[in-house]
Amino acid sequence: MFRFLHSEYLHALYAIPVLIFLFWVYMRNQKRLLNKFAGQKLHSIVYADRSPYKPYIKFVTMMAAFALLILALAKPQMGTRVEEVKQKGIDVYILLDVSSSMEAEDIKPNRLEKAKNEISNLIRKLKGDRIGLVVFAGEAYVQIPLTTDYSAANLFLAATDTRSVPQAGTAIASAINLAAKSFDFNATTKKVIVVITDGEDHEGDVSSAVKDAVGKGIQLYAIGLGSPEGVPIPLYNEKHAQAGFKMDKDGKPVLTKLDETVLKEIALDGNGKFYRGSNYNDELDMIYKDLSSIEKNEYGSQRVTNYEDKFYYFLFPAVFLLIIEFFIPEKKSRFLAKLARKLNINQSV
Repeated sequence: MFRFLHSEYLHALYAIPVLIFLFWVYMRNQKRLLNKFAGQKLHSIVYADRSPYKPYIKFVTMMAAFALLILALAKPQMGTRVEEVKQKGIDVYILLDVSSSMEAEDIKPNRLEKAKNEISNLIRKLKGDRIGLVVFAGEAYVQIPLTTDYSAANLFLAATDTRSVPQAGTAIASAINLAAKSFDFNATTKKVIVVITDGEDHEGDVSSAVKDAVGKGIQLYAIGLGSPEGVPIPLYNEKHAQAGFKMDKDGKPVLTKLDETVLKEIALDGNGKFYRGSNYNDELDMIYKDLSSIEKNEYGSQRVTNYEDKFYYFLFPAVFLLIIEFFIPEKKSRFLAKLARKLNINQSV
């Protein structure tokens, strides 16, 4: 099996036709200037030592070396063997509140960005564990199904904001129910749900949702973001510049307060722990350290191909051609000229 590890470098090969065209234009202009300086009949006298073909030979050699260097930079690799690798870990669904109250700035830069930073940090530390993301406000949606593709998970996470769920509210129960049914119960892995929210304006029967999840063997943790005292909810314009605060019907600022009670109940009934978010600690990292002590079970296997670098197959010939090009003179070869005279042929190289 053959592949290029950095195939994006191969786009540089498109430069070769352009360089060929520029070289053709250059040689054409040079020939025109030479003819202008001395007529065609005088070329054999005025430019007696100049080879008409050596520039083309040097250029072709340079282009061949350039192409080989591009192929070497693309890092060609050859697959040597295929192995079955057992996949072990735990399954974690993170439930992220994306309601407008998560834009409150009592935690810097705001509640939602703090949560996203913690999730991103967790993704970078994962090794073999599957992670999924459910976003919720008035409704809940699976943003990232369980996956070990951490790069893709980070991309989807980065695109998550308060516009990801158009319905207003904080449907914690719906999010728990959705995550609980999204796990792969054919695998014997430990299953964990982490709820990250301010816990405010929860809808539905959270206790029943937690009870059903625990009945399926799922452990629940909760992280509460915000302050119990309450802070106003900022509003932003199209340029994401703050344009005031959210107001109620009486024209007073709407305050968003952390509701610890419901989150503590989720953690207690879910056999997990509750953490209150702060500006200085990474609460999600604390949870993952707690989960790291759990024995990780096998949830499948993956065929992995081991590759060996073969870039030197292209690099060494490229260097060799560059050395040859350096020593090719543009003048006619004296050795070939003598040989041509002996053979009584016209020598022009």
